[in-house]
Amino acid sequence: MTDEQPTPPPRKGPLSFLSGALTSGLLAWLSLGVSQRVVGWYVTHPPHFDSAFAQSIATAMKTLMVGMCFLATFTFAFIGLGLFLVFIRSLLPAKAQSPS
Repeated sequence: MTDEQPTPPPRKGPLSFLSGALTSGLLAWLSLGVSQRVVGWYVTHPPHFDSAFAQSIATAMKTLMVGMCFLATFTFAFIGLGLFLVFIRSLLPAKAQSPS
């Protein structure tokens, strides 16, 4: 048996961060479009039921659908912003580390 150390994986570069930020931004933009369409559909087609129990379930489902759409939008946008900030940071020169 040899005592070889495994080689560490290569470090991510600025291009990787930029492509991730652009991909996440595109998904955020698409999610925003879906969110707007879902809200528009529920505005033009509000749930109306005679039963209070059915109306309650329909309102809960509407709230769940709209909330999940906007949660996806926020999540993709926040990740895209974070990756873009990491991209900017990766372009700046590294500071010299002082010995502790």
